[in-house]
Amino acid sequence: MERYKNSGGNSGVIAYEIADDSIKVKFSDNSVYLFSYRKPGSSHVEKMKILAIRGQGLNSYINTNVKYLYESKLR
Repeated sequence: MERYKNSGGNSGVIAYEIADDSIKVKFSDNSVYLFSYRKPGSSHVEKMKILAIRGQGLNSYINTNVKYLYESKLR
């Protein structure tokens, strides 16, 4: 996983891993969630990829738009 830049300084996201059709997100409590084209859908996943690479806004986006719409909890 790649370390999340956390440009805003107060994110609950600490790392992420991008694949063609999904993104895994690791949070400060060490939980890891998979968000995919299947759930919550490609438009959300593509936006999350952009925010992850930018290093800002990913945690807010997840909390506002896809909080419980993950495909699976991996850890």
